[in-house]
Amino acid sequence: MKTLYHAALDDLARVFDRIDEAAVDRAVEEIARAGRIALYGVGREGLQIKGFCMRLFHLGRKAAMVGDMTTPHLGTGDLLVVSAGPGHFSTVEALMGVARRDGARTLVVTAQPAGACARAADLVLPVPAQTMADDSGPAVSVLPMGSLYEGAQCILFEVMILKLRDRLGVTAEAMRANHTNLE
Repeated sequence: MKTLYHAALDDLARVFDRIDEAAVDRAVEEIARAGRIALYGVGREGLQIKGFCMRLFHLGRKAAMVGDMTTPHLGTGDLLVVSAGPGHFSTVEALMGVARRDGARTLVVTAQPAGACARAADLVLPVPAQTMADDSGPAVSVLPMGSLYEGAQCILFEVMILKLRDRLGVTAEAMRANHTNLE
């Protein structure tokens, strides 16, 4: 069984060997400049985005998940961050249209940078990982379907939080102080 763990970790390592660090840094800067940030993803991608949203809140950012009752209106100076691993989801496309219409910028995290959502975005953060769009053939991950992309998102988002923490000058103690005490 250990070999499956190592194979999965090797697959993740290959993603980060190929990540475009300049694109990560551009995304970090875009998030740092944003007034309000709304985030959205579907399925397991949505779970990863929710974790990212929580950490942005811990950093003191005005961050909310699309669909929550407390999600603010987005406009000029704000940012919509969405995940579209396989390149396109109709809900992502529709939300991007609303955000852009009202003056917000859009950041798409995707494994398919030539996809429809990425082409419509202000900024694209490519994650070179398998999704359900390309989960068959000889060079697939040991992880099923889009799990490699989703696992890579978890690591990527935490590293982005570390970069943002440094960029914004937020201490670990300040982040901890923003964590809920109602658990």
